Amino acid sequence: MAKEMTDLEKYYNKFNEEKRLDSRHGQVEFITSMKYIHKYLKDLPDAKILDVGAGTGKYSVALAKEGYDVTAVELVKYNLGILKSKNSSVKAYQGNAMNLKRFANETFDMTLVFGPMYHLYCFEDKLKALLEAKRVTKKNGVLLVAYCMNEYCVLTYAFKENHIHECLKENRLTEDFHSIAEAKDLYDYVRLEDINRLDEAAGLERIQIISPDGPADYMRPVLNAMDEETFQIFMKYHLSVCERQDLIGAGAHTLDILRNGK
Repeated sequence: MAKEMTDLEKYYNKFNEEKRLDSRHGQVEFITSMKYIHKYLKDLPDAKILDVGAGTGKYSVALAKEGYDVTAVELVKYNLGILKSKNSSVKAYQGNAMNLKRFANETFDMTLVFGPMYHLYCFEDKLKALLEAKRVTKKNGVLLVAYCMNEYCVLTYAFKENHIHECLKENRLTEDFHSIAEAKDLYDYVRLEDINRLDEAAGLERIQIISPDGPADYMRPVLNAMDEETFQIFMKYHLSVCERQDLIGAGAHTLDILRNGK
């Protein structure tokens, strides 16, 4: 596990997480995710929020500025340093999504898990993270859990970037084209049935599941070339279809919204 985390830290030391959500395709994801965070915060007055895998604090700091009591946990020291440098009211700690022992049971009204599932490579580790998020969330509290999706990986990396033959030769795809990730790959990709199985094993009740970015990641050059008026129309379109079940799983990310009912 130590090597895996070292590789991840090396990656994020070079990857500009701060600017990712400022890009046009990143804005789609951020605006959409914030819409659904606010939707469920309406029913959670004076909510205490935990952001697990907070990165550089894009969500944490925004919510703290709105007056919420926000705590952030981030594995990567580099990202944590950027978060802390923003001098917000966010209480920020280094920590691992699979072990939130710093926090007592049922501490938070809402728990965000927007990064960890991307970098956990087996069902058991993902389940540990989900169970820890459940444990620290109050009964009837809300969890929002993000995943990277399999078809996006196959279409972009395997076909668009022309790695398909390499992937097949190295047995990195199953016969039905489900990606097989290892720690060295840094990212893991899932399908809806994988998410469903995790929810069932964790005993969590789904409220809804959405696509926070839809086709945005496939459309980076198109979005970047749009004038602001056209981009706002695209956002209106995306927000009108992001709950459509026939589109869930086709985007780069999926956001699973759950209630801690047990």
